[in-house]
Amino acid sequence: MTDSDDGFRQHRFAPPPGSTRVLLVRHGESAPAHPDRPFPVRDGHGDPPLHPHGRAQAELVGSRLAAEEPIAAIYVTTLQRTHETAAPLAARLGLDPIVVPELREVHLGDWEGGQLRVRAATGDPLVAEVMRRQRWDVIPGAEAEEHFDARLQVGLARVVGAHPDATVVAVVHGGVIGQLLNHVAGTTGFTFAGSDNASISELVVHGDRQILRRFNDTSHLGPA
Repeated sequence: MTDSDDGFRQHRFAPPPGSTRVLLVRHGESAPAHPDRPFPVRDGHGDPPLHPHGRAQAELVGSRLAAEEPIAAIYVTTLQRTHETAAPLAARLGLDPIVVPELREVHLGDWEGGQLRVRAATGDPLVAEVMRRQRWDVIPGAEAEEHFDARLQVGLARVVGAHPDATVVAVVHGGVIGQLLNHVAGTTGFTFAGSDNASISELVVHGDRQILRRFNDTSHLGPA
């Protein structure tokens, strides 16, 4: 039976009870790489600060999220570009960002410190091989996809387990977003590569179930 002559209508998506909405924000644009001035390194990873344009992007995404979303917590990685991106939102909401080391960027081995950007710009043939095989571990010493995926799931579980029936923001990295969405969609490689700086992607996580709701939302940033 139906409650009215309308029959069984379609409804907007509602997160399952007990689930967590995770808004994945890619950090703002970081400082440019220079061949003769490698980035400082933290925990083996290149750790550049934000470019001034990246700080402006952080203000824009922070303003949007503070106005639109009931944020229960903000998470960042060990790398300073995520802290700097989260800072405007944290100030608006009065929240202290929580560090989750497992959500840091994929480790690029011998190409840390900005070498990936330099080699891509100068036409290193190994960059083409990375793109052809769609695996970071083509780079000498880089992290294997399987290890990267496993540690990200550990980090995501920490975030989700602390916030049932809530929305949280995780300011992370482009490679992290790509791999997390690969895990949800059952894809591999660089299917979800190319998220823009200060973009928003969205997962809904309920137990073992993960739902991809949004990828690379940049409406707050204006025209490219």
